[in-house]
Amino acid sequence: MLRDFGGGPFGIYIHVPFCATRCGYCDFNTYTAGELGTSASPQSWLAALRGELATAADEFARLPAATPEVATIFVGGGTPSLLGGDGLADVLDAVRANFTLAADAEVTTESNPESTSPQFFDRIRTAGFTRVSLGMQSAAQHVLKVLDRTHTPGRAVAAAKEARAAGFDHVNLDLIYGTPGERDGDLDASLDAVLTAGVDHVSAYSLIVEDGTALARRVRRGELPAPDDDVLAARYERIDSRLSAAGLAWYEVSNWAAGDSARCRHNLGYWDGGDWLGAGPGAHSHVGGVRWWNVKHPARYADTVARGGLPAAGWEELTADEQHTERVMLTIRLRTGLPLNELAPTESAAATRIVADGLAIRSGDHLILTDRGRLLADGVVRDLLI
Repeated sequence: MLRDFGGGPFGIYIHVPFCATRCGYCDFNTYTAGELGTSASPQSWLAALRGELATAADEFARLPAATPEVATIFVGGGTPSLLGGDGLADVLDAVRANFTLAADAEVTTESNPESTSPQFFDRIRTAGFTRVSLGMQSAAQHVLKVLDRTHTPGRAVAAAKEARAAGFDHVNLDLIYGTPGERDGDLDASLDAVLTAGVDHVSAYSLIVEDGTALARRVRRGELPAPDDDVLAARYERIDSRLSAAGLAWYEVSNWAAGDSARCRHNLGYWDGGDWLGAGPGAHSHVGGVRWWNVKHPARYADTVARGGLPAAGWEELTADEQHTERVMLTIRLRTGLPLNELAPTESAAATRIVADGLAIRSGDHLILTDRGRLLADGVVRDLLI
């Protein structure tokens, strides 16, 4: 089904499906050791990952254009840091064995603060990682408890400082806001902690109660209140105000960076419609308008790789209309905005109304969200595409 590369930067995402415990709000494709039993392990996963990367490299070699150098790598999960420094070095070696990395490749790993140490950061920095993303969520112990997070409130900041000391110029902290029981003071304490950590990137996401999670069951039983939209908006405005004042400017609705070099290039590849290979259980890929997704369970993933071929559970070739819809949905969230010349006549008319409503501005030939528009970004997308 693959036809050719799309011509933009090429990235690789690696999915590590292992977690020490399951967080109550998480609906990602992750598994604890107890859930997996003897059916899969980090060792069997790594062997299968090597096989998938080799198969993908062979498939790409058959395309008309040469396989591009890898501009970005992102190791996510799950909890990649559970592999340890040596395990993550093995992952990077597996990529290098099958693909050529660009000289300035951005190489990121997600890490949970409780499974890191100065030695861990030293090892992955030596291995070739250039960026670390740490899950902080909150500096308030009672908020972490609601989220079923196991690290102590100060550990994320300490880990960020350890990463900086190991030579990482680019360190991100993830925040979640709007958790039931979170107070204004809790958010301010979290922001205080972030700003003392010396990081150059912050991601902040409103809590979403996903169906099928333990958190959703607690909300449904009335044990916890659902997040309030007005509170979420006020919290977002507070986050943006404090980060902006500290020199961290928004470049995507949920992401702030201390300059262009601090922006996550891998995620920008997603938002700009680039090509990427997603390797690992449940990972999604996109190359030249073709998207596919892997089988989810680590044991079945390994079995599928062992039988040969890509471990895809499904494929789809995006139509021109589908690609346009996705481009509108993603690029309107960027500070660089949506190119106006890509809009259909009805969408251009909608853009005029959106500007009149104060949700966006026209800047040159781009449509860019205002501060209020960022709060209503999903509605702006709906209005554009109706």
